[in-house]
Amino acid sequence: MKKQETIQHIVNWLKQYSDQSNTTGFVIGISGGIDSALTSTLCAMTGKQVICLNMPIHQQKAEYDRGQEHIMWLKIKFSNVSSQEVELTEAFHGIYVSLPEEVRDWLTMANTRSRLRMTTLYAFACHYKLLVAGTGNKVEDFGIGFFTKYGDGGVDISPIADLMKSDVYTLAKELGVVDSILIAPPTDGLFHDGRSDEDQIGATYDELEWAMKFIANPHDFLTLTARQEEVLDIYTKMNKANQHKMVPVPICIIPPELK
Repeated sequence: MKKQETIQHIVNWLKQYSDQSNTTGFVIGISGGIDSALTSTLCAMTGKQVICLNMPIHQQKAEYDRGQEHIMWLKIKFSNVSSQEVELTEAFHGIYVSLPEEVRDWLTMANTRSRLRMTTLYAFACHYKLLVAGTGNKVEDFGIGFFTKYGDGGVDISPIADLMKSDVYTLAKELGVVDSILIAPPTDGLFHDGRSDEDQIGATYDELEWAMKFIANPHDFLTLTARQEEVLDIYTKMNKANQHKMVPVPICIIPPELK
C-alpha cells in the first residue's frame, strides 16, 4: 500500500465531498477504537470543522479513556477539531424501561445503543451543517455486515469502507495514532461486559480478511486447514445473514398498468 498517497487521496475526497455538499465539515463518534481514530484524523486533515463526540452509555472505563486520549491528541494537532461529551446513559435507560420486557434482549438493546448514538450525531450534523462520517471498514461493511442497521451504519459518507482492517492499522500507525488504541482489541463498545469483536464473531479480522480474499479468488488455495474451513463457515454465514444491511432497501415496483 502507498500509505501517504492513500491518506492524501481520502483527505482530498472528504474535502471535495464536503465542498460539493455545501457542508462545513464533519461530526464523528469516537469509540476508543482504531476505525474512529483513523476516520477522525483523516477528517481533521481536511482543515474543515470537525466535532468529535464521546457518547458514553454504561461505557467501559478503558474504552472511554482511550477515546478521550485520542480526542486530546487530535485537538493538540489540529486547531479545527473540537469535542463534546454527550452522556447518553440516562436517555438509554429511559428507552429501556419504556420497552416491553420481552423485547429487551441483549442484542436488541445493544443495537438500541448504536441507534441512539446515531440520532445524537445527526442532531449535531443538522445544527452545524456537518456530514456524519462513518467509521466502518471493508470487512465489516461489505464482508460480514458487522454493524447496526441505522445505527453506526447510518452515516452520510464512508471514508474508510474500502480499507481492510489491516489497512486501517497501517494508516493509523503512519499518522501516529496513540498506542493505547493501536494495541487495544477491537470492540464495538455496545455491551456492558466489554466483549471484543473477536468474542462476538468467533474469528479475528486477519482471518476474516483471508476468507474475503479466498471467496474472491478460491483457486489461490489448494487445501484448507480445519481452522480455515471453520473461518470460512463463519464468514459465509454472517455474509448471508446480513445481506439486508449491504443492499438497498427493497422497493415494491408498481407495474405501469396498475397506475
